[in-house]
Amino acid sequence: MISLPPALITDYLKEVLFCCDMQSCKGACCVEGDAGAPITEEEISLLDDYLDEIIPFMTPEGVAEVERLGVFDYDAEGKYVTPLIEGMECAYIYFNEGIARCAIEKAFQEKKIPFPKPLSCHLYPLRISQMGKEDAVNYHKWYICDKALEKGHREKIPLYLFLQEALTRKYGRSWYNKLLKLIT
Repeated sequence: MISLPPALITDYLKEVLFCCDMQSCKGACCVEGDAGAPITEEEISLLDDYLDEIIPFMTPEGVAEVERLGVFDYDAEGKYVTPLIEGMECAYIYFNEGIARCAIEKAFQEKKIPFPKPLSCHLYPLRISQMGKEDAVNYHKWYICDKALEKGHREKIPLYLFLQEALTRKYGRSWYNKLLKLIT
């Protein structure tokens, strides 16, 4: 375990070699699972504020689900998550050449909104939970990411480098630079 306040970080961050392979997995993390992606109250507010800019990139089914439920739902533990279409894929997806993509991220890339996608999606396969006053940053191993492990191994990309942008978004550049000093 690596301690770098405000976080306790799994050693997997430096040990696991990982790089998403969307051609192989087809964006399965946005389609499979038993709940939507974890989101914060701040992200809910942003989704409310920018929904009109995101909707053009969503599927009709996703739009219908957001109209029915609102911009968020609750998981089995009562935590905020993105809504799912019929209990399957995230309401905020669209498909491009058979690959599930994020409509929120697409709206950001098109410069329609000021945020890239929910932080939990950006940080995946890391998941953050609370451990007292600190974040517990843990690696979530899921079979759908087996090809990402293979690609990471082939390209020799450690998880901390693959997630550099997301970790910097969460904790800041200075924190990330301290992390590099601790693990390299």
